[in-house]
Amino acid sequence: MTSFAPAVRNHRRTALALVLCGGLTAALAACGTEEDPDKGTNGVAKLSATEIDAKARAAAEAASAVRLSGTLVSKGGTYRLEMKLNAEGGMGSVTSKKQSFALLRVDDELYLKAPAEFWTHEGSGAGEGGATDVAAADKLGGKYVKVPEDDPSYGQLRGFTDKKVLLDGLLALNGEVSKGGRDTVAGQRTIQILGGKGAGGAFDVSLEDQPYPIRVARGGGGGTVTLADWGQAFPLEAPEQDDTVDYGGQLPKSSG
Repeated sequence: MTSFAPAVRNHRRTALALVLCGGLTAALAACGTEEDPDKGTNGVAKLSATEIDAKARAAAEAASAVRLSGTLVSKGGTYRLEMKLNAEGGMGSVTSKKQSFALLRVDDELYLKAPAEFWTHEGSGAGEGGATDVAAADKLGGKYVKVPEDDPSYGQLRGFTDKKVLLDGLLALNGEVSKGGRDTVAGQRTIQILGGKGAGGAFDVSLEDQPYPIRVARGGGGGTVTLADWGQAFPLEAPEQDDTVDYGGQLPKSSG
């Protein structure tokens, strides 16, 4: 009687070899087609954390304009910013828990525009100083009020419209700088830079075109701000004369 056992074993060995060979081929093919995460990027992610940090700051400083949108948290409260900034000044709005007002600065001329309620502080009325406050509110409400340079609020308000000052503050990282993960922010691939492993703040740097900062998370829960429209020009002009009030001396107290 003829035995077929060896032939069966032969077929099994052949089948096993085909399976192993097929698996190995697939694995090699997968390795060969794995996408390079830096393909099509500006290559910044390959740099060290300190190099990326420096390139992002340099790109931000060199940009002619930027738009900021987000929230800043400080000891003075929480502020919602919507600002456009360039080398000559800025324009936009600042909203706090109590009030919202518009800011416009052209070179050194700073204007603030707010409703009449902004200019009336608690406790004002017909008593001492009350009549002056009400009159001032009626005069200033809804107008661009020129803020005198020697007014105590001038420096603080100007800071919201100063590209260098605002960006230097936003991009400040505390602690040792390190690289975080990759992400996609506003449709752009990014690499994150961390200060003190994130406790000292973080910002996402674009991996497409220029390495602009795209999103900033301030340390200690200090708010999150997005940055966009880098280098996109916008009109920046002083308000019309009939829409402006020059109060003269120090501005009156306000609820804001």
